[in-house]
Amino acid sequence: MTTASYPSFPILAVDDEPAWLRSLRVALGRAGVDHLVTCQDAREVPALLASRPFGLVLLDLNMPHLSGEELLSRIAAEHPEVAVVVISGMNQIETAVRCVKLGALEYFVKTQEEDRLVAGVLRAIRTIELERENREIASRVLSGGPRHPEAFEAIVTRDRGMLAVFAYVEAVARSSQPLLVQGESGVGKELVARAAHALSGRPGPLVAVNAAGLDDAVFADTLFGHARGAFTGAEQARPGMIDAAADGTLFLDEIGDLAVPSQVKLLRLLQEGEYFPLGSDRPKRLRARIIVATHHDLAARQATGAFRRDLYYRLATHQVRIPALRERKGDIPVLLDHFLEVAARELGKKTPTVPRELAVLLSTYAFPGNVRELRSMVHDAVSVHRERILSMETFARAIGRSGGAAAEHPAAPGDNPFHVLDQLPTIKEAVEQLVEEALARGGGNQTIAARLLGITQSALSKRLKAAREP
Repeated sequence: MTTASYPSFPILAVDDEPAWLRSLRVALGRAGVDHLVTCQDAREVPALLASRPFGLVLLDLNMPHLSGEELLSRIAAEHPEVAVVVISGMNQIETAVRCVKLGALEYFVKTQEEDRLVAGVLRAIRTIELERENREIASRVLSGGPRHPEAFEAIVTRDRGMLAVFAYVEAVARSSQPLLVQGESGVGKELVARAAHALSGRPGPLVAVNAAGLDDAVFADTLFGHARGAFTGAEQARPGMIDAAADGTLFLDEIGDLAVPSQVKLLRLLQEGEYFPLGSDRPKRLRARIIVATHHDLAARQATGAFRRDLYYRLATHQVRIPALRERKGDIPVLLDHFLEVAARELGKKTPTVPRELAVLLSTYAFPGNVRELRSMVHDAVSVHRERILSMETFARAIGRSGGAAAEHPAAPGDNPFHVLDQLPTIKEAVEQLVEEALARGGGNQTIAARLLGITQSALSKRLKAAREP
């Protein structure tokens, strides 16, 4: 299987000392940076930069034939999109200041600690990634939608807000940083995660883990795996889900339900980029991109101490919120047609004709279960369907079982909508306004309006007739 390189862009290391280049490759490799090209002759650099899309150059200053400072000036002039980090044997403040003025991102001395040099390179990589991601996001926003809509074909929508979500997800799909997907249950968070993986270009698989209900020990064993003899019954070593997702994507669903001790382990994984299988003292590198999803309000859970603030900020480098179905009611007719075709195909039936009033009825309902609830509702209706025209009764009963046509902003128990009024309407005025609102929500359909009011259609007709009489 092809192994993904990190970062996504190649890095060019230029130094006339082959031993130094070898040690630099080893040090960066331990930190997961393996997309490295080395060059011992500074004169070859211009041709190399013209031949490949390098994002970063690690440059020595004291080289024969072409000095590092001269090369730095040429890179800044001819390839302004390429960042340069100087790693030189000269520990001189004047030289460092001059290099920064010429365009160097950072300046390091070779005699400094290896960890500090590697951290500086990782910081430069992250800066370049953020700049590229910001340009991608801006480009997608201006275009108004994703460039590869086929990656989102499993998500049926015509909503502009959803298309903006797709554009953002596409823009950050190749990032190595985590992606946080938020939204109510049933909106399709895993489908968004799968689209992000499909667009990432990563050769490895997407591995999904539901974090809800996992205690700390099970979470650690599930993610990190264990060595032989790690605990009673561990007769063989077992790789974890992180191993299974190598060079791919690890999708952690319901991350808001993760226990606090497990949150600490996940935070350490993201910070260090490495982990220890249970019972092992040999670390492994994280080679998967992390995508997490939750239906919880993580800000509210932070306030109660149920979710760590530092973990939230690590996960929320890129974040997107999937709107609820009640926020994109224009998608209801499209989803209705789609699920009818799917249900008819699965049940071996002809796709039934839909009553014109059905979409109007469904638009009056808040769908607390979102798209998943609509899909179940349609499947149930098709399973009992016998006539040419689809009956609305199954949908009406399902809505009734869920408490009727729930309001988009339901009042708290005991709230009185008239409480805020200085002057109360008369009974006649209140009834007229209520009937008028029901008709508006029902698109003028009296059957639907009567259902919203909890009365029969004949009773509503009598009220409307009485209201028209002088």
